[in-house]
Amino acid sequence: MTAFTRRNVLKGAIAAAGAAAVAPSLIVPAHAARPSGVPLVRNRLTLPSGISTGDVTTNSGVLWSRASGPGRLVANLLAVDEYGTPLRGGRAFQRVLRGTTASEATDFTSKINAQHLPAGTRFALTMHFEDTEGHAGETAHGSFSTAPGTGTFRSGRTARRQSFVWTGDTAGQGWGINEEIGGMRGYAGMHATKPDFFIHSGDTIYADGPITAEVTEPDGQVWRNLVTEEVSKVAETLNEFRGRHRYNMMDKNIRALYADVPVIAQWDDHETHNNWYPGQIITDARYTERRADVLAARGRQAWQEYQPIAQLSDGSTGFEPARIYRKISRGPQLDVFCLDMRTFKDPNTDGKETSLTHILGEEQARWLIREVSKSKATWKVISADLPLGIIVPDGTVNEESLSNRDAGAPLGKELEIAGVLSAFKRNRVKNVVWLTADVHYCAAHHYSPERAAFRDFDPFWEFVAGPINAGTFGPSQMDGTFGPEVAFFKAGAYANQSPRNGESQFFGHVDLGEDDVFSVSLRNANGAVLWSKDLHPER
Repeated sequence: MTAFTRRNVLKGAIAAAGAAAVAPSLIVPAHAARPSGVPLVRNRLTLPSGISTGDVTTNSGVLWSRASGPGRLVANLLAVDEYGTPLRGGRAFQRVLRGTTASEATDFTSKINAQHLPAGTRFALTMHFEDTEGHAGETAHGSFSTAPGTGTFRSGRTARRQSFVWTGDTAGQGWGINEEIGGMRGYAGMHATKPDFFIHSGDTIYADGPITAEVTEPDGQVWRNLVTEEVSKVAETLNEFRGRHRYNMMDKNIRALYADVPVIAQWDDHETHNNWYPGQIITDARYTERRADVLAARGRQAWQEYQPIAQLSDGSTGFEPARIYRKISRGPQLDVFCLDMRTFKDPNTDGKETSLTHILGEEQARWLIREVSKSKATWKVISADLPLGIIVPDGTVNEESLSNRDAGAPLGKELEIAGVLSAFKRNRVKNVVWLTADVHYCAAHHYSPERAAFRDFDPFWEFVAGPINAGTFGPSQMDGTFGPEVAFFKAGAYANQSPRNGESQFFGHVDLGEDDVFSVSLRNANGAVLWSKDLHPER
Protein backbone atom coordinates (compact mmCIF):
# COMPACT_ATOMS: atom_id res chain seq x y z
CA MET A 1 0.00 0.00 0.00
CA THR A 2 1.26 3.48 -0.85
CA ALA A 3 2.08 5.61 2.20
CA PHE A 4 -0.23 8.61 2.67
CA THR A 5 2.23 11.50 2.94
CA ARG A 6 2.13 15.22 2.18
CA ARG A 7 4.39 14.66 -0.82
CA ASN A 8 2.04 12.00 -2.24
CA VAL A 9 -0.96 14.24 -1.66
CA LEU A 10 0.74 17.10 -3.49
CA LYS A 11 1.71 14.80 -6.34
CA GLY A 12 -1.85 13.61 -6.69
CA ALA A 13 -3.32 17.10 -6.56
CA ILE A 14 -1.12 18.58 -9.18
CA ALA A 15 -1.33 15.54 -11.40
CA ALA A 16 -5.11 15.72 -11.38
CA ALA A 17 -5.31 19.48 -11.98
CA GLY A 18 -2.44 19.96 -14.38
CA ALA A 19 -1.80 16.70 -16.17
CA ALA A 20 -2.23 18.19 -19.61
CA ALA A 21 0.33 20.88 -18.87
CA VAL A 22 3.04 18.71 -17.34
CA ALA A 23 2.62 15.14 -18.57
CA PRO A 24 5.76 13.73 -20.22
CA SER A 25 5.65 12.84 -23.89
CA LEU A 26 4.61 9.32 -24.72
CA ILE A 27 7.48 6.87 -24.43
CA VAL A 28 7.07 3.62 -26.32
CA PRO A 29 9.13 0.58 -25.23
CA ALA A 30 11.64 -0.43 -27.85
CA HIS A 31 10.11 -3.91 -28.19
CA ALA A 32 6.54 -2.68 -28.68
CA ALA A 33 4.85 -1.94 -31.97
CA ARG A 34 4.70 1.82 -32.45
CA PRO A 35 1.43 3.36 -33.66
CA SER A 36 1.74 5.33 -36.85
CA GLY A 37 2.72 8.95 -36.25
CA VAL A 38 3.89 8.43 -32.64
CA PRO A 39 7.59 9.32 -32.34
CA LEU A 40 9.97 7.22 -30.30
CA VAL A 41 11.66 9.20 -27.53
CA ARG A 42 14.66 7.24 -26.39
CA ASN A 43 16.61 9.72 -24.26
CA ARG A 44 14.30 12.05 -22.45
CA LEU A 45 15.83 14.81 -20.35
CA THR A 46 16.37 14.02 -16.69
CA LEU A 47 16.86 16.20 -13.59
CA PRO A 48 20.20 15.01 -12.12
CA SER A 49 20.29 17.74 -9.45
CA GLY A 50 16.62 17.77 -8.52
CA ILE A 51 14.71 21.02 -8.20
CA SER A 52 14.77 23.97 -5.83
CA THR A 53 13.11 27.28 -5.08
CA GLY A 54 14.60 30.41 -3.59
CA ASP A 55 14.23 34.03 -2.51
CA VAL A 56 10.51 33.49 -1.95
CA THR A 57 8.68 36.63 -0.84
CA THR A 58 5.01 37.46 -0.35
CA ASN A 59 4.40 37.46 -4.11
CA SER A 60 7.38 35.97 -5.93
CA GLY A 61 9.99 33.25 -5.99
CA VAL A 62 12.71 31.73 -8.13
CA LEU A 63 12.33 28.21 -9.50
CA TRP A 64 15.51 26.29 -10.41
CA SER A 65 16.61 23.03 -11.93
CA ARG A 66 19.35 21.45 -14.05
CA ALA A 67 18.82 19.28 -17.10
CA SER A 68 20.83 16.37 -18.46
CA GLY A 69 21.09 18.18 -21.81
CA PRO A 70 19.83 21.18 -23.77
CA GLY A 71 16.21 22.05 -23.04
CA ARG A 72 13.75 24.57 -21.69
CA LEU A 73 12.53 24.55 -18.09
CA VAL A 74 8.77 24.25 -17.55
CA ALA A 75 7.05 24.61 -14.18
CA ASN A 76 3.46 24.14 -13.10
CA LEU A 77 2.18 25.88 -9.97
CA LEU A 78 -1.06 24.87 -8.25
CA ALA A 79 -2.39 26.52 -5.07
CA VAL A 80 -3.31 23.87 -2.49
CA ASP A 81 -4.41 23.72 1.14
CA GLU A 82 -2.42 22.10 3.93
CA TYR A 83 -3.76 18.68 2.89
CA GLY A 84 -2.76 19.10 -0.75
CA THR A 85 -6.28 19.72 -2.04
CA PRO A 86 -6.47 22.35 -4.80
CA LEU A 87 -7.97 25.64 -3.62
CA ARG A 88 -11.32 26.55 -5.11
CA GLY A 89 -13.30 29.67 -5.86
CA GLY A 90 -11.57 32.99 -5.41
CA ARG A 91 -8.50 31.32 -3.94
CA ALA A 92 -7.91 29.00 -6.88
CA PHE A 93 -4.63 29.54 -8.69
CA GLN A 94 -2.79 27.58 -11.37
CA ARG A 95 -0.06 28.71 -13.72
CA VAL A 96 2.35 27.17 -16.23
CA LEU A 97 5.67 29.00 -16.51
CA ARG A 98 8.59 28.57 -18.88
CA GLY A 99 12.15 29.57 -18.13
CA THR A 100 15.42 30.11 -19.86
CA THR A 101 16.95 27.51 -22.16
CA ALA A 102 19.47 25.29 -20.43
CA SER A 103 22.71 24.90 -22.36
CA GLU A 104 26.39 24.27 -21.85
CA ALA A 105 26.78 28.01 -21.22
CA THR A 106 24.95 27.59 -17.88
CA ASP A 107 25.98 23.99 -17.16
CA PHE A 108 22.40 23.13 -18.21
CA THR A 109 20.91 25.04 -15.25
CA SER A 110 17.82 27.18 -15.73
CA LYS A 111 15.63 29.49 -13.64
CA ILE A 112 12.14 30.92 -13.71
CA ASN A 113 11.15 34.15 -12.00
CA ALA A 114 7.65 33.40 -10.70
CA GLN A 115 5.96 36.72 -10.00
CA HIS A 116 2.52 38.10 -9.07
CA LEU A 117 1.78 35.15 -6.79
CA PRO A 118 -0.85 35.34 -4.03
CA ALA A 119 0.52 35.85 -0.52
CA GLY A 120 0.31 33.25 2.22
CA THR A 121 -0.31 30.45 -0.26
CA ARG A 122 1.07 26.95 -0.52
CA PHE A 123 1.88 25.69 -4.00
CA ALA A 124 2.28 22.19 -5.32
CA LEU A 125 5.03 22.37 -7.90
CA THR A 126 6.15 20.19 -10.78
CA MET A 127 9.09 20.90 -13.04
CA HIS A 128 10.52 19.29 -16.17
CA PHE A 129 12.53 20.21 -19.24
CA GLU A 130 11.38 20.17 -22.84
CA ASP A 131 14.03 19.16 -25.35
CA THR A 132 14.67 20.99 -28.60
CA GLU A 133 11.83 19.04 -30.27
CA GLY A 134 9.35 19.88 -27.53
CA HIS A 135 9.36 16.49 -25.82
CA ALA A 136 8.90 16.65 -22.04
CA GLY A 137 11.36 14.82 -19.83
CA GLU A 138 11.45 13.56 -16.27
CA THR A 139 9.07 15.37 -13.91
CA ALA A 140 10.00 16.28 -10.33
CA HIS A 141 7.53 17.27 -7.62
CA GLY A 142 7.99 19.87 -4.90
CA SER A 143 6.20 22.58 -2.97
CA PHE A 144 6.72 25.99 -1.39
CA SER A 145 4.73 28.71 0.36
CA THR A 146 4.73 32.44 -0.26
CA ALA A 147 5.20 34.63 2.80
CA PRO A 148 2.16 35.79 4.76
CA GLY A 149 0.62 39.06 3.63
CA THR A 150 -1.43 41.55 5.60
CA GLY A 151 -4.84 40.33 6.64
CA THR A 152 -4.91 37.30 4.35
CA PHE A 153 -5.99 33.76 5.10
CA ARG A 154 -4.86 31.17 2.62
CA SER A 155 -4.02 27.49 2.43
CA GLY A 156 -5.52 26.82 5.85
CA ARG A 157 -2.94 29.00 7.60
CA THR A 158 -3.27 32.19 9.55
CA ALA A 159 -1.64 35.22 7.96
CA ARG A 160 0.90 35.96 10.67
CA ARG A 161 2.93 32.82 11.24
CA GLN A 162 6.10 31.44 9.68
CA SER A 163 9.27 29.61 10.60
CA PHE A 164 12.72 29.19 9.16
CA VAL A 165 16.07 27.50 9.71
CA TRP A 166 19.62 28.62 9.06
CA THR A 167 23.11 27.14 9.06
CA GLY A 168 26.26 27.05 6.92
CA ASP A 169 29.34 25.03 6.00
CA THR A 170 28.53 22.10 3.68
CA ALA A 171 31.01 19.36 2.68
CA GLY A 172 34.01 20.95 4.38
CA GLN A 173 37.29 19.57 5.74
CA GLY A 174 36.93 16.45 3.58
CA TRP A 175 33.62 15.32 5.09
CA GLY A 176 31.44 14.72 2.04
CA ILE A 177 28.51 12.44 1.24
CA ASN A 178 28.81 9.30 3.36
CA GLU A 179 26.02 7.05 2.13
CA GLU A 180 26.77 4.47 4.84
CA ILE A 181 25.30 6.84 7.43
CA GLY A 182 22.52 8.17 5.20
CA GLY A 183 24.32 11.09 3.55
CA MET A 184 24.17 14.66 4.84
CA ARG A 185 21.68 13.95 7.60
CA GLY A 186 21.74 17.48 9.00
CA TYR A 187 19.63 18.54 6.03
CA ALA A 188 17.06 15.91 6.99
CA GLY A 189 17.07 17.30 10.54
CA MET A 190 16.24 20.77 9.24
CA HIS A 191 13.62 19.38 6.84
CA ALA A 192 11.87 17.60 9.72
CA THR A 193 11.05 20.95 11.36
CA LYS A 194 8.90 21.85 8.28
CA PRO A 195 10.30 25.38 7.90
CA ASP A 196 8.92 27.94 5.47
CA PHE A 197 12.41 28.79 4.23
CA PHE A 198 16.10 28.06 4.80
CA ILE A 199 18.97 30.54 4.98
CA HIS A 200 22.29 29.06 3.90
CA SER A 201 24.70 31.49 5.54
CA GLY A 202 27.67 30.72 3.33
CA ASP A 203 30.30 28.12 2.52
CA THR A 204 27.69 26.38 0.39
CA ILE A 205 30.62 24.40 -1.05
CA TYR A 206 34.29 23.92 -0.18
CA ALA A 207 36.02 24.59 -3.47
CA ASP A 208 39.42 24.47 -1.75
CA GLY A 209 38.91 21.20 0.13
CA PRO A 210 39.52 17.96 -1.79
CA ILE A 211 37.34 15.00 -0.83
CA THR A 212 38.97 11.57 -0.69
CA ALA A 213 37.30 8.18 -0.70
CA GLU A 214 38.19 7.39 2.92
CA VAL A 215 39.07 9.33 6.07
CA THR A 216 40.14 7.58 9.26
CA GLU A 217 38.66 9.24 12.33
CA PRO A 218 40.50 9.50 15.68
CA ASP A 219 38.56 6.54 17.11
CA GLY A 220 39.53 4.34 14.18
CA GLN A 221 36.22 4.45 12.33
CA VAL A 222 36.53 4.92 8.58
CA TRP A 223 34.43 7.63 6.97
CA ARG A 224 33.67 6.69 3.36
CA ASN A 225 32.89 9.48 0.92
CA LEU A 226 31.16 9.44 -2.39
CA VAL A 227 33.78 10.98 -4.70
CA THR A 228 33.63 12.59 -8.14
CA GLU A 229 36.48 13.78 -10.32
CA GLU A 230 35.72 17.46 -9.66
CA VAL A 231 35.89 17.18 -5.86
CA SER A 232 39.12 15.16 -5.82
CA LYS A 233 41.24 18.34 -6.16
CA VAL A 234 40.99 22.05 -5.42
CA ALA A 235 38.65 23.87 -7.82
CA GLU A 236 40.37 26.12 -10.36
CA THR A 237 38.44 25.78 -13.61
CA LEU A 238 34.83 26.80 -14.06
CA ASN A 239 33.87 23.15 -14.51
CA GLU A 240 35.58 22.22 -11.23
CA PHE A 241 33.64 24.93 -9.38
CA ARG A 242 30.43 23.75 -11.01
CA GLY A 243 31.31 20.19 -10.08
CA ARG A 244 31.35 21.12 -6.41
CA HIS A 245 27.75 22.26 -6.63
CA ARG A 246 26.75 19.21 -8.65
CA TYR A 247 28.34 17.05 -5.96
CA ASN A 248 26.31 18.52 -3.10
CA MET A 249 23.10 18.08 -5.09
CA MET A 250 23.84 14.36 -5.34
CA ASP A 251 22.88 14.08 -1.68
CA LYS A 252 19.29 12.87 -1.22
CA ASN A 253 18.75 14.95 1.91
CA ILE A 254 19.73 18.20 0.20
CA ARG A 255 17.54 17.43 -2.80
CA ALA A 256 14.57 16.60 -0.55
CA LEU A 257 14.91 19.80 1.50
CA TYR A 258 15.39 22.02 -1.53
CA ALA A 259 12.35 20.55 -3.29
CA ASP A 260 10.13 21.48 -0.33
CA VAL A 261 11.80 24.47 1.32
CA PRO A 262 12.88 27.71 -0.42
CA VAL A 263 16.50 28.69 0.15
CA ILE A 264 18.00 32.12 0.68
CA ALA A 265 21.64 31.58 -0.26
CA GLN A 266 24.76 33.53 0.64
CA TRP A 267 28.38 32.98 -0.23
CA ASP A 268 31.49 33.28 1.89
CA ASP A 269 35.13 32.31 1.36
CA HIS A 270 35.09 28.58 0.57
CA GLU A 271 33.07 29.12 -2.57
CA THR A 272 36.46 30.38 -3.80
CA HIS A 273 39.35 29.80 -1.36
CA ASN A 274 39.82 29.92 2.39
CA ASN A 275 39.96 33.48 3.76
CA TRP A 276 40.26 35.09 0.32
CA TYR A 277 39.89 38.80 -0.36
CA PRO A 278 39.93 40.82 -3.62
CA GLY A 279 43.38 41.28 -5.08
CA GLN A 280 44.92 38.46 -3.07
CA ILE A 281 47.65 36.29 -4.61
CA ILE A 282 47.26 32.80 -3.15
CA THR A 283 50.42 31.05 -1.97
CA ASP A 284 48.79 27.61 -1.74
CA ALA A 285 51.06 25.22 -3.68
CA ARG A 286 48.09 23.12 -4.85
CA TYR A 287 47.03 25.90 -7.21
CA THR A 288 48.31 26.70 -10.69
CA GLU A 289 45.92 29.71 -10.89
CA ARG A 290 46.78 31.79 -7.83
CA ARG A 291 44.95 35.04 -8.56
CA ALA A 292 42.03 35.13 -6.13
CA ASP A 293 40.12 37.49 -8.42
CA VAL A 294 40.20 34.96 -11.27
CA LEU A 295 39.14 32.11 -9.01
CA ALA A 296 36.41 34.26 -7.42
CA ALA A 297 34.94 35.17 -10.82
CA ARG A 298 34.70 31.51 -11.76
CA GLY A 299 33.40 30.58 -8.34
CA ARG A 300 30.77 33.31 -8.41
CA GLN A 301 29.55 32.29 -11.87
CA ALA A 302 29.11 28.69 -10.73
CA TRP A 303 27.47 29.80 -7.47
CA GLN A 304 24.98 32.05 -9.26
CA GLU A 305 24.17 29.31 -11.78
CA TYR A 306 23.40 26.78 -9.05
CA GLN A 307 21.64 28.92 -6.45
CA PRO A 308 17.94 29.83 -6.93
CA ILE A 309 18.49 33.58 -6.95
CA ALA A 310 16.80 36.10 -9.20
CA GLN A 311 17.71 35.98 -12.88
CA LEU A 312 15.98 37.84 -15.68
CA SER A 313 14.83 36.27 -18.94
CA ASP A 314 17.82 37.70 -20.80
CA GLY A 315 20.13 35.71 -18.56
CA SER A 316 21.28 38.64 -16.42
CA THR A 317 20.89 38.58 -12.68
CA GLY A 318 18.30 40.61 -10.86
CA PHE A 319 21.02 42.77 -9.36
CA GLU A 320 24.31 44.27 -10.49
CA PRO A 321 26.87 41.69 -11.72
CA ALA A 322 29.05 42.08 -8.62
CA ARG A 323 26.17 42.32 -6.17
CA ILE A 324 25.00 39.41 -4.06
CA TYR A 325 23.64 41.38 -1.09
CA ARG A 326 19.85 41.78 -1.20
CA LYS A 327 16.63 42.06 0.79
CA ILE A 328 13.99 39.33 0.91
CA SER A 329 10.62 40.61 2.11
CA ARG A 330 8.72 38.04 4.15
CA GLY A 331 5.65 40.15 4.90
CA PRO A 332 4.77 42.39 7.83
CA GLN A 333 6.59 40.20 10.33
CA LEU A 334 9.99 39.89 8.74
CA ASP A 335 12.55 41.29 6.32
CA VAL A 336 15.76 39.34 5.67
CA PHE A 337 18.87 41.30 4.65
CA CYS A 338 21.55 39.10 3.10
CA LEU A 339 25.05 40.52 3.32
CA ASP A 340 28.11 39.96 1.14
CA MET A 341 31.14 40.29 3.42
CA ARG A 342 33.54 38.97 0.79
CA THR A 343 33.29 40.85 -2.53
CA PHE A 344 34.11 44.33 -1.18
CA LYS A 345 36.44 43.30 1.62
CA ASP A 346 39.82 44.97 2.16
CA PRO A 347 42.89 42.73 2.71
CA ASN A 348 43.22 40.68 5.85
CA THR A 349 45.51 42.55 8.27
CA ASP A 350 45.79 42.72 12.04
CA GLY A 351 42.71 44.95 11.89
CA LYS A 352 44.15 47.75 13.98
CA GLU A 353 44.20 50.53 11.41
CA THR A 354 43.16 53.86 12.88
CA SER A 355 41.30 54.70 9.66
CA LEU A 356 38.26 52.84 8.36
CA THR A 357 38.78 49.71 6.28
CA HIS A 358 36.01 47.73 4.63
CA ILE A 359 34.24 44.45 5.13
CA LEU A 360 30.97 45.60 3.52
CA GLY A 361 32.19 48.39 1.28
CA GLU A 362 30.75 51.90 1.21
CA GLU A 363 27.85 51.16 -1.14
CA GLN A 364 26.68 48.05 0.71
CA ALA A 365 26.97 49.78 4.09
CA ARG A 366 24.83 52.66 2.85
CA TRP A 367 22.33 50.18 1.39
CA LEU A 368 22.10 48.28 4.67
CA ILE A 369 21.52 51.41 6.74
CA ARG A 370 18.93 52.75 4.30
CA GLU A 371 16.96 49.53 3.80
CA VAL A 372 16.92 48.42 7.42
CA SER A 373 15.97 51.91 8.58
CA LYS A 374 12.99 52.15 6.24
CA SER A 375 11.79 48.59 6.82
CA LYS A 376 8.29 48.41 8.25
CA ALA A 377 8.58 44.73 9.16
CA THR A 378 8.47 43.90 12.86
CA TRP A 379 11.75 41.95 12.72
CA LYS A 380 14.82 42.83 10.69
CA VAL A 381 17.08 39.81 10.35
CA ILE A 382 20.58 40.56 9.08
CA SER A 383 22.06 37.39 7.66
CA ALA A 384 25.83 37.79 7.78
CA ASP A 385 28.39 35.38 6.38
CA LEU A 386 30.90 36.35 9.10
CA PRO A 387 30.30 36.87 12.84
CA LEU A 388 30.66 40.29 14.47
CA GLY A 389 32.41 39.57 17.76
CA ILE A 390 34.19 36.24 17.27
CA ILE A 391 37.94 36.41 16.66
CA VAL A 392 38.69 34.49 13.45
CA PRO A 393 42.45 34.41 12.80
CA ASP A 394 44.01 34.25 9.34
CA GLY A 395 47.46 33.00 10.25
CA THR A 396 49.31 34.17 13.34
CA VAL A 397 48.85 37.94 12.93
CA ASN A 398 46.07 38.75 10.46
CA GLU A 399 42.33 38.55 11.04
CA GLU A 400 39.72 37.02 8.73
CA SER A 401 36.64 38.69 10.21
CA LEU A 402 36.25 42.24 11.52
CA SER A 403 37.34 41.52 15.09
CA ASN A 404 40.96 42.38 15.85
CA ARG A 405 41.75 40.96 19.33
CA ASP A 406 41.59 44.52 20.71
CA ALA A 407 38.75 45.18 23.15
CA GLY A 408 39.17 48.93 22.90
CA ALA A 409 37.57 51.47 20.58
CA PRO A 410 36.69 50.37 17.02
CA LEU A 411 39.58 50.11 14.59
CA GLY A 412 39.90 49.05 10.97
CA LYS A 413 36.92 47.04 9.76
CA GLU A 414 35.21 47.49 13.14
CA LEU A 415 34.73 51.15 12.26
CA GLU A 416 32.43 50.22 9.37
CA ILE A 417 30.18 48.06 11.57
CA ALA A 418 30.24 50.73 14.28
CA GLY A 419 28.88 53.19 11.73
CA VAL A 420 26.08 50.80 10.81
CA LEU A 421 25.11 50.19 14.44
CA SER A 422 25.19 53.91 15.25
CA ALA A 423 22.94 54.66 12.28
CA PHE A 424 20.41 52.08 13.44
CA LYS A 425 20.28 53.78 16.85
CA ARG A 426 20.07 57.25 15.32
CA ASN A 427 17.21 56.13 13.05
CA ARG A 428 15.44 54.39 15.96
CA VAL A 429 15.45 50.98 14.32
CA LYS A 430 13.95 48.30 16.54
CA ASN A 431 14.09 44.51 16.61
CA VAL A 432 17.32 43.82 14.71
CA VAL A 433 18.75 40.29 14.96
CA TRP A 434 22.01 39.11 13.37
CA LEU A 435 22.36 35.50 12.16
CA THR A 436 25.55 33.85 10.94
CA ALA A 437 27.53 30.62 10.60
CA ASP A 438 31.21 30.29 9.47
CA VAL A 439 32.96 29.28 12.73
CA HIS A 440 31.75 25.64 12.88
CA TYR A 441 30.03 25.71 16.25
CA CYS A 442 26.82 27.21 17.58
CA ALA A 443 26.44 30.11 19.99
CA ALA A 444 24.19 32.89 21.25
CA HIS A 445 25.74 36.33 21.82
CA HIS A 446 24.14 39.39 23.35
CA TYR A 447 25.78 42.73 22.55
CA SER A 448 25.21 45.71 24.82
CA PRO A 449 26.80 49.18 25.09
CA GLU A 450 27.03 48.90 28.87
CA ARG A 451 29.75 46.24 28.43
CA ALA A 452 31.38 47.80 25.36
CA ALA A 453 34.27 50.11 24.58
CA PHE A 454 32.05 51.55 21.84
CA ARG A 455 28.65 52.60 23.18
CA ASP A 456 26.74 54.38 20.44
CA PHE A 457 24.35 51.52 19.61
CA ASP A 458 21.30 49.70 20.93
CA PRO A 459 21.58 46.17 22.38
CA PHE A 460 21.03 43.28 19.99
CA TRP A 461 21.42 39.51 19.65
CA GLU A 462 23.65 37.53 17.31
CA PHE A 463 22.99 33.79 16.82
CA VAL A 464 25.56 31.44 15.30
CA ALA A 465 24.88 28.00 13.80
CA GLY A 466 26.76 25.43 11.74
CA PRO A 467 28.41 23.38 10.47
CA ILE A 468 25.76 21.25 8.80
CA ASN A 469 28.13 18.78 7.12
CA ALA A 470 31.73 19.76 7.86
CA GLY A 471 34.30 19.51 10.63
CA THR A 472 33.37 20.98 14.00
CA PHE A 473 35.71 23.45 15.72
CA GLY A 474 35.56 26.08 18.44
CA PRO A 475 34.76 27.76 20.62
CA SER A 476 36.69 30.90 19.73
CA GLN A 477 37.62 33.94 21.76
CA MET A 478 35.47 37.06 21.67
CA ASP A 479 36.47 40.65 20.93
CA GLY A 480 35.05 43.07 23.51
CA THR A 481 34.68 46.18 21.35
CA PHE A 482 30.89 45.84 21.02
CA GLY A 483 30.34 44.31 24.45
CA PRO A 484 29.39 40.70 23.63
CA GLU A 485 28.21 38.30 26.28
CA VAL A 486 28.23 34.60 25.43
CA ALA A 487 24.86 33.32 26.60
CA PHE A 488 25.45 29.84 25.16
CA PHE A 489 27.82 27.85 23.00
CA LYS A 490 28.23 24.23 21.94
CA ALA A 491 31.21 22.89 20.04
CA GLY A 492 32.57 19.46 19.24
CA ALA A 493 34.64 17.18 21.43
CA TYR A 494 37.79 17.93 19.41
CA ALA A 495 38.90 19.96 16.40
CA ASN A 496 37.58 18.79 13.03
CA GLN A 497 35.17 16.29 14.54
CA SER A 498 33.29 14.45 11.81
CA PRO A 499 29.53 14.79 11.23
CA ARG A 500 29.04 11.08 11.97
CA ASN A 501 26.73 11.17 14.99
CA GLY A 502 25.07 14.53 14.24
CA GLU A 503 25.65 15.79 17.78
CA SER A 504 28.42 18.14 16.70
CA GLN A 505 26.57 19.57 13.69
CA PHE A 506 24.24 22.51 14.28
CA PHE A 507 21.44 24.57 12.81
CA GLY A 508 19.23 27.35 14.12
CA HIS A 509 15.44 27.46 14.04
CA VAL A 510 13.13 30.48 14.37
CA ASP A 511 9.39 30.42 14.83
CA LEU A 512 7.42 33.65 14.42
CA GLY A 513 3.99 33.29 15.95
CA GLU A 514 0.90 35.40 15.57
CA ASP A 515 2.07 37.50 18.52
CA ASP A 516 5.34 38.30 16.63
CA VAL A 517 7.48 36.66 19.32
CA PHE A 518 10.81 35.65 17.78
CA SER A 519 11.35 32.17 19.22
CA VAL A 520 14.89 31.05 18.39
CA SER A 521 16.49 27.72 19.17
CA LEU A 522 19.89 26.20 18.47
CA ARG A 523 19.74 22.51 17.59
CA ASN A 524 22.04 19.69 16.65
CA ALA A 525 21.69 17.87 13.34
CA ASN A 526 19.49 15.23 14.97
CA GLY A 527 16.95 17.92 15.83
CA ALA A 528 17.63 18.07 19.58
CA VAL A 529 17.09 21.56 21.03
CA LEU A 530 20.25 22.67 22.84
CA TRP A 531 19.23 26.21 23.80
CA SER A 532 16.29 28.49 23.15
CA LYS A 533 15.05 31.99 23.83
CA ASP A 534 11.95 34.06 23.11
CA LEU A 535 12.58 37.62 21.94
CA HIS A 536 9.62 39.95 22.38
CA PRO A 537 9.32 42.79 19.87
CA GLU A 538 9.76 46.39 20.87
CA ARG A 539 6.95 48.57 19.60
